[in-house]
Amino acid sequence: MTLSQRQRIFTKNIAELICYAYGYGIELTFGHAWRSLEEQKRLKAEGKSQTLKSLHLDRLAVDFNFFIGNDLTYDYDKIKPLGDFWVSLHPDNRWGGDFNKDGKKNGFVDTPHFEMKRK
Repeated sequence: MTLSQRQRIFTKNIAELICYAYGYGIELTFGHAWRSLEEQKRLKAEGKSQTLKSLHLDRLAVDFNFFIGNDLTYDYDKIKPLGDFWVSLHPDNRWGGDFNKDGKKNGFVDTPHFEMKRK
């Protein structure tokens, strides 16, 4: 599968996630979607990213801001249903709130982050 084909699947899955979130009562705005390598280097240097091989560079990752009512939240427990839905959409999808894929809040937790692995 080409990168372009993966990006199209990812985009469709993001659309489904957005619709699911709104149906669940969580409104979204975009945070980071695509990043340049320079931006990725800065985020890693600041400790806001763990890698220089971010899937944002390939347009296979997006970060969201979550609103419940008028309140911005990144609360793991409130966002976890979206993460669970996201990983159910495709076997290569990962949610940043559960990089360990063990259903627990542990390790590097990045609740706003939704990605699709490169193949």
